[in-house]
Amino acid sequence: MYIVWILMAFLLPYLILAIKGPSTWDRLLGMYLISVKIILIITVYASLRGVSWLLDYAIIYTLSGFVGTVFIVFFWSNRQRKRRDK
Repeated sequence: MYIVWILMAFLLPYLILAIKGPSTWDRLLGMYLISVKIILIITVYASLRGVSWLLDYAIIYTLSGFVGTVFIVFFWSNRQRKRRDK
């Protein structure tokens, strides 16, 4: 069970990157890495406890995080392209 707490401690650098990142892309990368660690924590916890229904939530969280990241990148790249064209 200590592995879950160790993985949660590894979230701290990514949280700092997401908050204080020098650019928007670094903040986006920090948020994406946080979601990857959360998925890993859910998967490890589910395997340690033998709770298979948590894996369904991990898959849903993975898909929603991926789709959200793609939408944010698409929106941000279009926004910067419009600024550059002006």
